[in-house]
Amino acid sequence: MADNSVEMTSSTISYKNHRFPPQIIARAVWLYFRFPLSLRLVEEMLLERGIVVSYETIRRWGRKFGAAYAKQLHRKKPSRKDIWHLDEVVISIGGRKHWLWRAVDQDGYVLDEIVQTRRDTKAAKRLLVRLLKKQGLSPKRIVTDKLRSYGAAKRDVMPAVEHRSHKGLNNRAENSHVPLRKRERVMQGFRSVAGLQPFISIFSAIRNLFVPPHWKRSALSTHIHRIRAMAQWKAVTGATA
Repeated sequence: MADNSVEMTSSTISYKNHRFPPQIIARAVWLYFRFPLSLRLVEEMLLERGIVVSYETIRRWGRKFGAAYAKQLHRKKPSRKDIWHLDEVVISIGGRKHWLWRAVDQDGYVLDEIVQTRRDTKAAKRLLVRLLKKQGLSPKRIVTDKLRSYGAAKRDVMPAVEHRSHKGLNNRAENSHVPLRKRERVMQGFRSVAGLQPFISIFSAIRNLFVPPHWKRSALSTHIHRIRAMAQWKAVTGATA
C-alpha cells in the first residue's frame, strides 16, 4: 500500500554463516508471511524446486530475517489528512483471552497493532500514544466502534481530533482482521503472546507492501503495484539474482 515508486534501499542484512543463499531464505520468508501457508507447506513448496530445508529452519528464518526485512521496508508517509480506523479483536492463547488492538488508515494500510490483556481505556490510550509517536502527527479524524474506552483515551491523548464512533463506519478496521484470522486457522491458533506480537508486525509489514490500496484495484494498477513491491522486496532482502 505504500508508494513503491520511491527509491529502493539496498540490503544491509547479513547472511553470514547461513549455507542457503539470500534468494532462498527471502523466498521462504515471503511465502510464509505473504500467504496463508503453514511451515510444512512452505517446506513442501521449496522441495518441489529441489530445495531441501526443514520447516524448523524456515521457522528460524522467519523469526530472524522476517523482523530484519520488516524494519527496512518502506513505510507510507503520514499525512494530516489521514483517517485512522481503530478496532480490537479477541485472540485466545492457551485458553486465555488477549486483545489485538489495530489501527489502519483510509486505504487499509496497517499503521500499528499491539497485543494487550485488557480491553479498557488504558489499553486504548496505549495504542493512541504509540500511534502518535510512530506517525509523528495527529490524523484528521479517528473512527471507532462504540467502545467507550476510545473516547476517554482520545480526550486525554488527542483532544482536538475529531472522533466518529459508529459500528457501521468501522468496516475498514474490522476487515483488516480477516487476513490474520485466516493465518490463525492455518496455524491452528497462536501458541504464545511473546510469539504473536513479532509475528503480526512482520505479517502486516509485508502485507502493507504487497496489497494495493482500494483505489488501485484495477487489474493493471494492481499488476504494476505488485511488480514495484517485488522490486523493493528484492532490494531489501538482497535477493536480486
